[in-house]
Amino acid sequence: MAPTQRVVIIGAGIVGTNIADELVSRGWKDITVVEQGPLHMPGGSTSHAPGLVFQTTPSKTMTNLARYTVEKLLSIDCFNQVGGLEVATTPERLQELKRKHGYASSWGIEARLIDAEECLKMYPLLNKEKVLGGLHIPSDGLALAARATQLLIERTRNAGVRYLESTPVTGIERSGRRVTGVRIPNGVIPADIIISCAGFWGVEVGAMVGVPIPLLPLAHQYAKTTTVPALAGRPINDLPNGRNAVRPILRHQDHDLYFREHGGQYGIGYYGHRPMPVVAASLGLTSKHVDEKNMPSRLEFTSEDFDPAWKETQELLPALRDTEIADGFNGIFSFTPDGGPLIGQAPNVDGFYVAEAVWVTHSAGVARAVAEVLTTGRSQIDLSECELSRFEEIQLSRDYVSETSQQNFVEIYDILHPMQPKESPRNLRVSPFYNRERELGAFFLELGGWERPFWYESNSELLKYLPAQWQPVGRDAWSARFYSPISAVEAWKTRNAVAMYDMTSFHRFEVSGPGSIDLLQRLTTGDITAKPGTITYTLLLNDHGGIRSDIFVSRLSEDVFQIGANTAIDLEYLVREGRRQEQHTPSQWVQVREITGSTCCIGLWGPRAWDVISTITTDDFSNTGLPYLGVKHATIAGIPVTAFRKSYVGELGWEIQTSSQYGQRLWDAIWQAGKCHGLIAAGRAAFNALRLEKGYRTWGSDMTTEHNPYEAGVASAIKTDKREDYVGKAAIQRLSKQAPTRRLRCLTVNDGRSMVLGKEPVFLNGKAVGYVTSAAFGFTVRKPVAYAWLPASVTEGHTVEIEYFGRRIPATVTTEPLYDPQMSRLHADGSSVVPEIQKPLKNLL
Repeated sequence: MAPTQRVVIIGAGIVGTNIADELVSRGWKDITVVEQGPLHMPGGSTSHAPGLVFQTTPSKTMTNLARYTVEKLLSIDCFNQVGGLEVATTPERLQELKRKHGYASSWGIEARLIDAEECLKMYPLLNKEKVLGGLHIPSDGLALAARATQLLIERTRNAGVRYLESTPVTGIERSGRRVTGVRIPNGVIPADIIISCAGFWGVEVGAMVGVPIPLLPLAHQYAKTTTVPALAGRPINDLPNGRNAVRPILRHQDHDLYFREHGGQYGIGYYGHRPMPVVAASLGLTSKHVDEKNMPSRLEFTSEDFDPAWKETQELLPALRDTEIADGFNGIFSFTPDGGPLIGQAPNVDGFYVAEAVWVTHSAGVARAVAEVLTTGRSQIDLSECELSRFEEIQLSRDYVSETSQQNFVEIYDILHPMQPKESPRNLRVSPFYNRERELGAFFLELGGWERPFWYESNSELLKYLPAQWQPVGRDAWSARFYSPISAVEAWKTRNAVAMYDMTSFHRFEVSGPGSIDLLQRLTTGDITAKPGTITYTLLLNDHGGIRSDIFVSRLSEDVFQIGANTAIDLEYLVREGRRQEQHTPSQWVQVREITGSTCCIGLWGPRAWDVISTITTDDFSNTGLPYLGVKHATIAGIPVTAFRKSYVGELGWEIQTSSQYGQRLWDAIWQAGKCHGLIAAGRAAFNALRLEKGYRTWGSDMTTEHNPYEAGVASAIKTDKREDYVGKAAIQRLSKQAPTRRLRCLTVNDGRSMVLGKEPVFLNGKAVGYVTSAAFGFTVRKPVAYAWLPASVTEGHTVEIEYFGRRIPATVTTEPLYDPQMSRLHADGSSVVPEIQKPLKNLL
């Protein structure tokens, strides 16, 4: 966008002022910041935030946002880099710290696991009887958030940014779908771009323009002790807040606690109390007189909720037994359904952006990302897990937001398995096959509100018939959670007989209208002008060649296409681009609509898939009638379906789609026809293992906007002779002439049994050089398989090590795909299956 855009930022906290600063540094000048409180202390979360910055999380995105925040705050002398120390008082937490050390190594953060003795040397106040060990990160520390905000206000004001303090926003003006201004008590501020950085008031600001903001304000307890005798009299005690600390910031996550020095006093933060939701609108207008003790985000302290924290604090830090609680408050922060911030343009309103639910830890990083999106069209840090548009419609309801956000508060310091599902709410979205799946003993995990079967207990009896080479190996306790050896049976059956998979939860959109070809040609790397009945695997890129998504485009008729997509973000992108196209050329209108919930889909795959389908349809499903990557309408057992000849498990078969009203009937028809051919239902665990063996990438884990197609191994999705211009084409032409410096590589674990789960660091010659993206046990190849980002110099045959809970596991970089590189299984003609893949039925029924 042009730097002449008129920008209005709502909120002058640590996020809003940082965005103003990042835009100014990129040459933008027409910027107004509106703040409902006084500028010297606006009264939001920034004004009371304790400022502890622990950078490392399981999320690469969040860690990198925090890393930049540290860098920027250091550059303006607003960060006290005392380091961070997390201590374990239970064996389980000690193991968790090993895992967190792995994250730090994966994301390039210096970290050390230290024993109890070194913890005590670093932090003498600790109870030596309780601490088992710790994780030390020297670059963590204390953000001087209030001071940083004032410095940024001064710096940006000198650069021409206008600040309006004690000025409430009363409304958002717009023309059609585009914002035009911000209403304040004495008029309207014209705006081309509005960025809401209102913090926990974000819900109310979003409501002014009809944008649901899925966050919940919750009160969080923080207290200060009286002077600790052991810290009394230190010269450092007289320094300003934030600088009056010398010891590392401390976390005691086994009891939901964190600590920092305030000179001779101690600050104690506590997450172990009951959730305390707040309605921001009930707080009224912010007073013109705000100080440390009086601000809208600082609620009355409820000492009874803090009692367990105070008791445990004195156990961990015995020196505090000689103190009392001098002051405490319940400070309001923003929580979201998945714990991530909310960043980006509203799906339904052009020009309205948000940067909400952003804590001090990530503030400058988020600000830079927003400024990059506005000035260059993309953030250098992938924002997919932070995008406002990432949530499904059901996840935007206030009930859902309230329950899940409160649960995130409760679990914020819990040890959570990467596959751990929500306990509630559940059964929000179920496929028409759900009752049949329950009858078969499906074990469900949830994603996007969908219940997705991972394996079926009904298949457990088949374990006794598994050939020796398919028998599952034992697993460690961590990787064995949310896993069943039944998955081995389901993989075996898929490879050797036939299995049916519930594919309903995968996103499906319909693009239609006279402008549909122009839209898809402009947005994708493939050529979708192929005749109706053709499926094209293609990419959505940004202008820099980063992968926004990978999609399947199925041409159903001249101007009707079905999109197999990854997330709700894809839908928002297609809808917005379709709207822009229609505004520019009205005759080229496009309708983009979500059809996932109104349809259902079964993946029927395996060498005997033809045997099953041929008994319930008279339509031609052979290579002649439906070749690989073909699609057509057909009738199965009297049910109208759309059949897609594609497979993510690498076997002959089809995705068979129908409307939800026919779903259970379709399941029953296929189930009955398949009994005599050894058909079973199979779950997502087997599916994931089989797709890794086949070398298929998953967007969001294996590749993101931070990667280009040549690095990620999906360059085959680029139509190199495509004449039409498309988003990212110039970047792709440039990148095609450059040798990648990194690549996504396939690894197999040398011992054939040691599991990893994803995000573990990969070491070469003792140095961390990359990280695992996704992993599974490859039942066909009889060893764990992982994909990892590694330097391009690490090629096939190299031995590397994957760190898993502090243990180094040797692995080999392997040529991919591991399974059926000739693609003979996928291209087989089902009507005359080649002998080598037509397995005997013995023991498969």
